[in-house]
Amino acid sequence: MRDFPSCFGENGVQVADSSSSNNHNTSRTGQNLVTCIYQCRLRSRSCLITVTWSRNLLGQGLSVGIDDSSNQCLCKVDIKPWLFSKRRGSKSLEAYSSKIDIYWDFSSAKFGSGPEPVDGYYVGIVVDRQMILLLGDMRKEAFKKTSASPASSNAVCIARREHIFGKKLFTTKARFCNDGQVHDLVIECDTVGVNDPCLIVRVDSKTVMQVKRLRWKFRGNHTILVDGLAVEVFWDVHNWLFGTSPGNAVFMFKTCLSAEKLWSGQPQSDPSALQWSFSQRFSDSKSQGLGFSLMLYAWKNE
Repeated sequence: MRDFPSCFGENGVQVADSSSSNNHNTSRTGQNLVTCIYQCRLRSRSCLITVTWSRNLLGQGLSVGIDDSSNQCLCKVDIKPWLFSKRRGSKSLEAYSSKIDIYWDFSSAKFGSGPEPVDGYYVGIVVDRQMILLLGDMRKEAFKKTSASPASSNAVCIARREHIFGKKLFTTKARFCNDGQVHDLVIECDTVGVNDPCLIVRVDSKTVMQVKRLRWKFRGNHTILVDGLAVEVFWDVHNWLFGTSPGNAVFMFKTCLSAEKLWSGQPQSDPSALQWSFSQRFSDSKSQGLGFSLMLYAWKNE
């Protein structure tokens, strides 16, 4: 897998990449996509599976890539909207001299405002007749279709990135450990016509973080507790407050890595440098297996 900015950026927003100048319209409006990275075993070797859900004017899309532990791409498949619209299908790939079968069924899938299905679907990856990754709620149907058996070790979601949209409130759901509870996460920030904006983060309707004097503290970090875990929250709302054109804020929620490690050696004078450092540190930490990372690109609707 390439580093985080290029890996996610080719389908998303190039925040601090030179190619962003060629993607001006995209960077102004953001993309409706969600990307998750799962750590699993492939023939007794550690690998990373990147799953990207997207939605655009053509319809829904899905991309699945498999990388080895050194971040080298082993194989990748793109399920374009015209394939996605067929609702079910499969694709065969090869890595480590093994056949890798990817199965999907969206014939009963229900979608909300985001690109991910809410329920009524499955996406399964089968290697050597073992289901190394299974997404969705139609587990019984997936195992029947693939004739696969459960893998000896479960895949673990170690990273998630999504683009969220709103005017004052930005909402999503988050699970900070693999078997943990799914929480309602709300970021509240009103920057229009407000002399002294305030940033508030809520988990399950409970305020866990509040940043006042935001014009002076437009970047920072703070530790909160969720499910007994220490979760470090990093934010950069510079574009919201001082951007000359509509832009996005960046938030990272990270477990199991100290703020000192995450911030070490990162210059903070350049407004775009911090956003890039979010991405780079995300890439570094996931390759080392250091907990779970949630990155949110928050876009204000005009």
